[in-house]
Amino acid sequence: MESHQQYDSYQIDELWKQYHTHRRLEDKNALLVYYVELVKRVVRRMMPTYRTHNEYDDLLSYGILGLIDALDRYDPSVGIKFETYASKRIRGEILDHMRKQDWAPSSLRRKINRISSAYTDLEMQYHRPATDEEVAQHLEMDIDDIRKTLDKTYIFNVLYFEDFLTDSYADCELTQSVDEAPAAQAEKKELAEILGQMIDELPQNERTVVTLYYFEELTLKEIAQVLKVTESRVSQIHSKVLAKLRERLQRTFEI
Repeated sequence: MESHQQYDSYQIDELWKQYHTHRRLEDKNALLVYYVELVKRVVRRMMPTYRTHNEYDDLLSYGILGLIDALDRYDPSVGIKFETYASKRIRGEILDHMRKQDWAPSSLRRKINRISSAYTDLEMQYHRPATDEEVAQHLEMDIDDIRKTLDKTYIFNVLYFEDFLTDSYADCELTQSVDEAPAAQAEKKELAEILGQMIDELPQNERTVVTLYYFEELTLKEIAQVLKVTESRVSQIHSKVLAKLRERLQRTFEI
């Protein structure tokens, strides 16, 4: 499927009106082809994160399923741009696919939790971020084993953080009821405040990576250019900070 650019903004608006009025398949297909470039942008941003676990075409296929779902469920009367809503649905469909993959045996999950806890414990003890060497010594593990495990934790930590971020900032979702109970609204506000405080307390380079990736939606390559470091270094920082945040969130909410 290839996108095309023959529609201007007026024509797209008219196509949306026709689709919402008549729900014709040909109008839906035209919108689908037009917005497939949005799927490609989301996938290209996610590829550095998931490239060791999925091929581009696989992610693109699941992203298109998310786009189809977005076209079916989008309600322009809510006042949110379609691109904003669709991007979340596309990313959500890809992440759902990732969750269904049994990529980590229980033994690896236990090792991940043990290492993540060690980073948090040592940081509290030293009042500064712990080094890999200090964690290895604390756990009586080989430094190479620590680093290999950290590489394997990436997808685990990303999925956890994405889920928590979605729960905390779900007010952007069109599926949220405008009549949501005050208690639920208060809980989401509390989650967002706690997560925001945790991010604010991160060292500057870690805070910058999280902010640029999750809130400014830059790719790891673009973040590397901003920080003037290698993409590999940004990936390492990203992985480690996610492990740290996941551990803190689990302790805070006893998950």
